[in-house]
Amino acid sequence: MKKLNGIKLDHRKNTESCATVDMPLPEKLLIPMSMSMGAPCQPLVKVGDEVKVGQKIGDTDAAFSSPVHSGVSGKVTAITDYRTAMGSVCKALEITPDGQQTISEEVVPPVVTDKESFIKAVRASGACGLGGAGFPTHIKLNPKTPIDTLIINAAECEPYITADYREMLEAPDDIIGGINLVKSQIGIKFAKLAIEANKPEAIRNFTEMAANDDTIDIVTLPSSYPQGAEKVIIYNTTGRIVKEGELPSDEGVIVLNVSTCAFICRYIKTGMPLTQRRLTVDGNAVAEPKNVRAVIGTPFRAVLEFCKTDLDSVKKLIAGGPMMGMSVPDVDMPVVKTSNALLAVKNFDERKTSACIRCGRCVRVCPLGLMPAEIDKAYKIRSVEELKALKVTLCMNCGSCTYVCPANRKLAETNQLAKMLIPRK
Repeated sequence: MKKLNGIKLDHRKNTESCATVDMPLPEKLLIPMSMSMGAPCQPLVKVGDEVKVGQKIGDTDAAFSSPVHSGVSGKVTAITDYRTAMGSVCKALEITPDGQQTISEEVVPPVVTDKESFIKAVRASGACGLGGAGFPTHIKLNPKTPIDTLIINAAECEPYITADYREMLEAPDDIIGGINLVKSQIGIKFAKLAIEANKPEAIRNFTEMAANDDTIDIVTLPSSYPQGAEKVIIYNTTGRIVKEGELPSDEGVIVLNVSTCAFICRYIKTGMPLTQRRLTVDGNAVAEPKNVRAVIGTPFRAVLEFCKTDLDSVKKLIAGGPMMGMSVPDVDMPVVKTSNALLAVKNFDERKTSACIRCGRCVRVCPLGLMPAEIDKAYKIRSVEELKALKVTLCMNCGSCTYVCPANRKLAETNQLAKMLIPRK
């Protein structure tokens, strides 16, 4: 089967052999009440309250949301307004750990007897897409259409990031357990664990583990970017096309990040909600690149200092990968549910933009066959009809067009702005 277009990147998986290291608790944590797609939570505690590990500290009645839990035992010392990386404002709890790490009485394995109780348990866990998108997992696992295929996204195609790869090496039983759990509770016949070819040890291990299970297929994907994008991985593993305006479930597919899948398995066994994240710390300002496990709410500063980062030399700090990550304006922003990497670099120069030379490279590399240069023109004149005709809403902002542009035009950025002109249904 022909694969969708993409680009070849220097993957720079410098930390792929670095086993996950647990970080010490920071002096203070800042836990935002919005860390996933959907409605922000409201604090369930007040200043002066004592909290415990795994205790629910934020929730909302909104269906499209995920509750928030404390990863430490300690005292709530402040409730502040917090501006997220996306620009929205929500409440955030400042918690001072007591160092005891006392487990909350709320932490008990959920009773799962059917699909409804399973979905309820997944929501209670606080699970969301851990690959960076942050889509509430309980919503994804409860579609209105029949599902026949579960795809586990283990591509991790961004340069530098190896957090999911370490999950595959360090917790393979949880991944297989999560796959089987989701299949059985949601009623899905087949699963495809999709891994890029540059992870041969993971491919070998899972091929052996699934050798006697004809419902789990280990799919090896070419090492290209953006192999892990949802629409791309669906087509490259099943041949199905998610059309404009559709969800993957409309094509009979659910896609889960590999770390999300493993977390669901652990939660059902232990009852411990999502309170920690594994993230890759790398970049030329980092003296000791590592994969670390940090409590959600830990300041980026503490993570970087743990990895011996020269903070004074950092010119650019990126949360996520270099292609789709976001520039961090404040080193004291916290680790959140969707954190999977921190890249600290000390030699960042903004490239000068020049006029489009009509070379067509952006068109050739776009996985979805879009025309970024034409979208750029339509955006400049604010032509909503032209943007609709050019299918700008299909853009997943992978950044491939910007990466290959010899004129250094910010095409992916323009695409994102252009999508905002299209009225939402």
